[in-house]
Amino acid sequence: MFHGLKDETIGKLPDKVAGQQFVIQECENCNIYIFDHSATITIDDCTNCRIFLGPVKGSVFFRDCKDCKCIVACQQFRTRDCRKMDIFLCCSTQPIIESSTGMKFGCFQFYYPELGAQFKDAGLSIFNNTWSSIHDFTPVSGETNWSLLPSDCRIQDLVPLPDIDELKAVRVSMDVNRSIVPVTWGQRQKKSDESCLVVFFAGDYTIANARKMIDEMIGKGLSLVQTKEVAMKSEDANRVFKERATEFLPLLEQGSVVALEFNGEGAVQTCQEASAGIFSGTKIFVSESKTTSSRDVDNFYNFADMQMGV
Repeated sequence: MFHGLKDETIGKLPDKVAGQQFVIQECENCNIYIFDHSATITIDDCTNCRIFLGPVKGSVFFRDCKDCKCIVACQQFRTRDCRKMDIFLCCSTQPIIESSTGMKFGCFQFYYPELGAQFKDAGLSIFNNTWSSIHDFTPVSGETNWSLLPSDCRIQDLVPLPDIDELKAVRVSMDVNRSIVPVTWGQRQKKSDESCLVVFFAGDYTIANARKMIDEMIGKGLSLVQTKEVAMKSEDANRVFKERATEFLPLLEQGSVVALEFNGEGAVQTCQEASAGIFSGTKIFVSESKTTSSRDVDNFYNFADMQMGV
């Protein structure tokens, strides 16, 4: 527990929380960093704090907090009676706000060497992130209690790097290109009418291949709208992959698939060229044409959202 702190920088190093519950209460003007995975975290009555929370296996619950800027990775996210908070979020399920105003959300972006393993220890996938699908439990007619942060909002402008020696030992990078969680466009207005679905099947290099594809496509000016890691059954494959389903069915037995939606002019052709060039020895699904690509995206994510209960 961190309780009743004021004007302090404090934190927990990797392996110091080790999957336990954690509580942060009544802190004011503090920089707080939890560089580890935990079971659940509750944050109560905090004002003007900057908070980083490493992967949380269960829920993160903010209550009666205001003027805080946070970076959070969790299974469930909820706020109650909060106001004016900026949150860079990775959340497996739909984030919920209740009796809260002035809430702004962006996509989680953070890196330190232990973070990838901590996501695994917390049972979270870096590809399952519904950060922008906010559910307002107590909407007010004619008012908007939440919004999305600008896409060019820099995380380091809101949450500083730790400045005490003990925490500096954690080799943090806030470079968006190094983020453990792929930074997605989310529910913002898409830049183009053309999207492309790319699906990688389970194997030793699935995550590395998906990351390489993301880097390549971002480098070519496409935006990554959303990602998902989910298990597929044969009937799901028939719905999503249509006449090509039979060639992918044996691969589904090896584990979950990782799906990426890229958006931008020429997205389908750009993704096809990359799959034929960089991934020529790897079996992946890429939308075949502009006319079918939006259907591919809708079919996959409708199935995935039902599966995830989002």
